[in-house]
Amino acid sequence: MDGLTLFGLIAVTSMMVCYALESRSHWFVLAFSGTCILASAYGFLQGAWPFGVVEGLWSVVALQRWMTERPKG
Repeated sequence: MDGLTLFGLIAVTSMMVCYALESRSHWFVLAFSGTCILASAYGFLQGAWPFGVVEGLWSVVALQRWMTERPKG
């Protein structure tokens, strides 16, 4: 397993874990957004640009969700 594949595995696994834990805290929504950025970078580095684009869009969607779900105060 090369470094790029390991990076992709870590990025996508982290993304799935954060997604599964989103209901526990709004911070997991923000973490999900960050892991989507990592998965997007992996997609572009691997040459699968459609995957990179879609993950980048998911990152924006998750960031907007975090901004609306976080406690105001």
